[in-house]
Amino acid sequence: MNSHSALNPLAALTGLARALGAPAEPRCPVEGKVVAVTGAGQGIGRELAVMLYRRGASVALIDIDKDNAAALADRLGVRAAAFAADVSDRDAMRNIIGLIANDFGRLDVVVANAGVVPPPATLRTMNPSDFDRVLDINLTGVFNTVHPALDHVIAAEGHVVVVSSCAAFAPGMTGSPYMISKAAVEQLGRALRVELAAVGATAGIAYFGVVDTDMTRDTLDRDILGRALGDMLPWPLNVRITANQAAEVIADGIERRAARTVAPSGWEAYALLRGAVNVVLDNRLARDPRVHELVRKVEQRVRG
Repeated sequence: MNSHSALNPLAALTGLARALGAPAEPRCPVEGKVVAVTGAGQGIGRELAVMLYRRGASVALIDIDKDNAAALADRLGVRAAAFAADVSDRDAMRNIIGLIANDFGRLDVVVANAGVVPPPATLRTMNPSDFDRVLDINLTGVFNTVHPALDHVIAAEGHVVVVSSCAAFAPGMTGSPYMISKAAVEQLGRALRVELAAVGATAGIAYFGVVDTDMTRDTLDRDILGRALGDMLPWPLNVRITANQAAEVIADGIERRAARTVAPSGWEAYALLRGAVNVVLDNRLARDPRVHELVRKVEQRVRG
């Protein structure tokens, strides 16, 4: 099979996925709107905040790193403000969302972007506190961000974006808390989309493959076992995009009220076919000696 014939089915499936995700709702231009973004001090969140500001939005930058968020707000200008909070702190997030709505006079769009990855470990050897931390930030943190904002978003007939991951489609050996959390965020976003449709607002889920951020480089490049895991990803799943490209996908998705956005595009086919693909993939990974060796090395390192 030549490369062109191999790509045609992928292109067809990608087009189908995009058609299935096409919005029936009116557009949601961000100019003049108030947008809150978590994890806005670095990576995708930072790039997204800059992009939305340049498109005319007022942006509330929420990050656990107060200095990073404040420095960005100062650089952007009068339509930006920084708010320091840990998304896993429910009371703090409720207070922050209230402050944002009060300070800006409204809240139209919320992007629940903050996330972390765990140290590599198997379920057998991981520290339970690492599991809890990832779920607290990646999943509960999304709820803590979205829940107090919903009445404001509904009043504005606005939009919510929850950032899941293409990792939600994939098996999670040696990093399962991340995949578990992102799969749960996907379900949160799906429920939210249907529920908000009944009250005049919208929601979407953003899925990303490998995004070239510090978190990714720490996980897949600077760690020898992470590199081994990254080397197992086949094309096109190993294609990387920049944080700026990921931010553009989210920003464009907000403006078209997209129910789902997936990038890089090579993951579209996997997203559509995962029910069948994962049966085969899990079986192959369970039999792959390279995976066996990786798991053993991870467990040896964790146990010292």
